[in-house]
Amino acid sequence: MDHEVSSSALGAVGATGLSPLDLFLHASIVVKLVMLGLLLCSAGVWAIIAEKIILIRRVNREATEFEDRFWSGGSLDDLYESDGARPTHPMAAVFGAAMGEWRRSARIGGIDLSRGGVRERVDRAIDITVMRENDRLTRRLIFLATIGPVAPFVGLFGTVWGIMHSFASIAQMHNTNLSVVAPGISEALFATAIGLVTAIPAYIAYNGLSNSFEKFTDRMEAFGTEFAAILSRQSEERADDTTGGKA
Repeated sequence: MDHEVSSSALGAVGATGLSPLDLFLHASIVVKLVMLGLLLCSAGVWAIIAEKIILIRRVNREATEFEDRFWSGGSLDDLYESDGARPTHPMAAVFGAAMGEWRRSARIGGIDLSRGGVRERVDRAIDITVMRENDRLTRRLIFLATIGPVAPFVGLFGTVWGIMHSFASIAQMHNTNLSVVAPGISEALFATAIGLVTAIPAYIAYNGLSNSFEKFTDRMEAFGTEFAAILSRQSEERADDTTGGKA
């Protein structure tokens, strides 16, 4: 059995080609399926990354514009009618949920808005809305969290299968020349490379996007806390006015 790597063998490998397309076309059916699956996952990863980057920028911009209107000193009732009643972004949804609960409580005859039950309902409305908006914003991030650790192992499976295919070729041809071994090894390593190219962006993007959405959630919670304090203060002022009027 010839164990030497001859120049003719190297020429045969060069003729096969090491371009990504050649490596894919000459791979076995199993390795091709692994590569296709990883490429589809990679496309999905980049689509989600692009969508979430655009989304986090948009909601932060809309939140800033809304907070400017909120702190401008205008009527909260007018702001509720224009933004809170039919919210189009998360910050307006938090405002609308709290303001809506407070207004519904105010319509109850003889209720004391300063009592704890009203404040608790407003706080609960804020918490539920923040949770719901956070779930909506982070939807599909779980895909990135899954692809990150799984894709390298899928690529490794393609690598193992390709190496097994190479060993089978050696056994059938009784030849260990590079022309027999190299194509299968190259295809196998290419599957691992695709797995890494898919996993690395998914892992980095998941961590970065999760951090960005966590900061935005904190921003919504901080706004909700401030707004609940404003409503509580207004409730106490109304109660004092009512008490003074009766006196």
